[in-house]
Amino acid sequence: MKAALIRAVGALPEPGDADAPDGDDVVEVLAASINPIDLAVSRGILATGHPDLPYVPGCEVVGRTSDGRIVWVFGGGFGRTRNGGIGERAVIGDALAIDVPDGADPAVAAGLGIAGLAGWLPFAWRAPLEGGENVLVLGATGSVGLVAVQTAKLLGAARVVAAGRSPEGLERATALGADAVLRLDETDDLAAAFKDAFGGDGPSYVFDPLWGAPAAAAAQAAVPWATIVNLGQSAGATSELASAAVRFKSLSILGHTNFAVPPDELAEHYRRLVEHVTAGDIAFDVERVPLDDVGAVRLALPCGAGAKLVVVP
Repeated sequence: MKAALIRAVGALPEPGDADAPDGDDVVEVLAASINPIDLAVSRGILATGHPDLPYVPGCEVVGRTSDGRIVWVFGGGFGRTRNGGIGERAVIGDALAIDVPDGADPAVAAGLGIAGLAGWLPFAWRAPLEGGENVLVLGATGSVGLVAVQTAKLLGAARVVAAGRSPEGLERATALGADAVLRLDETDDLAAAFKDAFGGDGPSYVFDPLWGAPAAAAAQAAVPWATIVNLGQSAGATSELASAAVRFKSLSILGHTNFAVPPDELAEHYRRLVEHVTAGDIAFDVERVPLDDVGAVRLALPCGAGAKLVVVP
């Protein structure tokens, strides 16, 4: 079968041929999104390592099962310790296979898995919004951040400030409902800027896929009893958080990864998110890439692009 292949650690994907799996535990791949985790696997920097070389990358797909169901496949060793889904067929194996709601575009449904849920779950499940929060969305210009901006508004935030580096991405965030935007690379005093964006009070909820200096500044700017949910480290693996800011303001700092969400919760929230997008409550942009053109795609692109890259066999 045709598939993307990683032939060496650190190499980019290239189109090639792989053995076609068969059996009832196989899906016909309709769409496979490309995520930053695929880059981490290809570089061999995950604790779980990488599949035996050469391997088929891709940690999530939407596919058709042997009995005709359309499912989102994610989790287990899929794309991390065994072949993934950027090909014409894929083995479900130890992964979850969650039914995709009727009427969903397979390419959109594929992109809404890892990236979409990362923008949705912190507000809807990990630290649910109660309504009226002042939300700071860091890293708001990529597909994850843009979902986060819209989710915060949809679930009752009073004010949402989108912070990022891309002018085009911030413009898109404004169009999608952000009350204000802030350029991270044009601000010398981030803590002061974060406070000013909320009328001097600072945020009561911080969505943080960046960590590093932006997270430290957000902690300094946050109001007492604020919540910070961290789900990434794009700005640095460590952050110099001031103890006084955390301690005297009684901040709650929570971690989030989609891989730790209980399967029943993951299924419920995946379907809710796809239904919101299908209904037009949340906009989600995808860029379709033919499988034959996968060699021209850098796995790192989704980290900063507003549109989600999705390979369509």
